[in-house]
Amino acid sequence: MTDAFADLVGQDEAVRTLRRAAASAAALLRAAGHLDEPDPAADPEPDPDAAAGADPGAGMTHAWIFTGPPGSGRSVAARAFAAALQCAHGTGCGHCPGCHTTIAGTHADVRLVVPEGLSIGVNEMRALVLRAASTPSGGRWQIVIIEDADRLTEAAGNALLKAVEEPPPRTVFLLCAPSTHPDDISVTIRSRCRVVPLRQPPPDAVAEVLVRRDGIAPDVARWAAAATQGHVGRARRLAGDPQARARREAVLAVPRRLTSVGAAFDAASALIEAAEAEAEASVVEVDAAERSALETALGAGGTGRGAAGAARGAAGQLKDLERRQKSRATRAQRDALDRALVDLAAFYRDALTMAMGAPVAPVHTDTAELAGAGARSWQAEGALRRLEAVLACRTAIETNVKPRIAVEAMMLALWKG
Repeated sequence: MTDAFADLVGQDEAVRTLRRAAASAAALLRAAGHLDEPDPAADPEPDPDAAAGADPGAGMTHAWIFTGPPGSGRSVAARAFAAALQCAHGTGCGHCPGCHTTIAGTHADVRLVVPEGLSIGVNEMRALVLRAASTPSGGRWQIVIIEDADRLTEAAGNALLKAVEEPPPRTVFLLCAPSTHPDDISVTIRSRCRVVPLRQPPPDAVAEVLVRRDGIAPDVARWAAAATQGHVGRARRLAGDPQARARREAVLAVPRRLTSVGAAFDAASALIEAAEAEAEASVVEVDAAERSALETALGAGGTGRGAAGAARGAAGQLKDLERRQKSRATRAQRDALDRALVDLAAFYRDALTMAMGAPVAPVHTDTAELAGAGARSWQAEGALRRLEAVLACRTAIETNVKPRIAVEAMMLALWKG
């Protein structure tokens, strides 16, 4: 790693903002006597942009919100900023222990919240806020990163709000959310945070990262970046995972399978079952390891005095684990289904742009011929109705409509046109 911000693709303005804030944060600590003056010769890559904003308080605050569309790098930006705050040079150099441990997720003063289920509960948030109030062990900052902050329950949001309103000394909250809309993040929390908007990175920039960081062939990297519309994580998965490519091909075969009502219901079942299988494969090993570790901690297999009583007392904890795992599996299934719907929406987008004669490149170059045939058959109005049906399905699932019902309704709408 040459720089903590190296993997934040196509976000030059955001990077400049965060570098200046990190330099200001370091200046604040030095002014308060928590840090020694930096040794210029020790910083392998001094950053003039960061130095320009190094006045105490010039750009630093205790709470931030990173917003942007899926794939824009919200969590990457939050981790990179956390690394810059913990950096020995205040720049996110990528070479010091503070940068390495933060990016690796092992820094003692950086806590990362990644919701495994559909929401982040109040008990988890209260415990996190309590731990974040402690003095940083490394002498810099206590940092809390909350991915998918839009999944906070109302009670969890209120617990976080109290901490953001009266932040502990040297504690920084970094929230990631799709937008600052009240449905994503409450207005009261937003009003106490600095917002860093991110944009969808251009496919060329994503392809460059895949080639440089992951060693993917340039032609494959360009294809994957275009097919995923600049989503870095999905592009990496598509370029390197044959099963991901096979699932994508099955999704893009849906339009030509919709020849009757029965075919529409069959396509819906196939899509749901594929999402369930993908989700199960992604969590089965983690679930088994968690259950085994809990059973061992609870004394499974013990034969000594009290073993039977311990086993009876363990039932409640095992049931709680099963509940959390079920919630995680549900989220994994919905995430897998959403990825499929995004691919399908992009196909109908290609058909729509072709029907309108728009001078833009197709997202799915390998199905451009099929999209062209659809454009000629459906015309622009028909392609738009189909695209709207896919988007309506995504919205329905987000509002907790049963996925099978939403997908079946979408398939019927696609067949009818």
